[in-house]
Amino acid sequence: RKKFLLRLSGGNYTELEPGRLRFHSRDFSLEILNTSRDDQRLYEFSVSKGEEEEVWQVQLDVFERVSRAGVRVLARDVSNGSCRLALRCTAERGDRVSFSWAGRDNGSAGICSGAGAFLNVSYPPRAEFGCVCTARNAVSSGRAAFLPPQCGA
Repeated sequence: RKKFLLRLSGGNYTELEPGRLRFHSRDFSLEILNTSRDDQRLYEFSVSKGEEEEVWQVQLDVFERVSRAGVRVLARDVSNGSCRLALRCTAERGDRVSFSWAGRDNGSAGICSGAGAFLNVSYPPRAEFGCVCTARNAVSSGRAAFLPPQCGA
């Protein structure tokens, strides 16, 4: 079964779901308004000229925006004169979220760099640095800064 959204013939077009989409004749693009998860599917565009027909298929993916990135301390260990933290970058909501870590300044870039939700940090007592975790997907991103606690020898 096919559901038609737009018919174009002889330069005139008819939107079959008025108020739901917008056709831009200057570049032949079709904009779906108030997109929802129900709009995620394979769309087909066809153009007929005499006995020939060209067909294009486009997969539309709908993503929930990333919201409120955060950092959780999973473990803390002080031994042999250094501190170790196991950190996790989180996002409350969002589809297909990826995570990365970076330093808040140039001095902490090496300590805080990483890919993925988890980061293990090892640092000497009284070190001053900060990490930033970024939660990102195709439509948005969120960041959270983390300043590690001072740790005793």
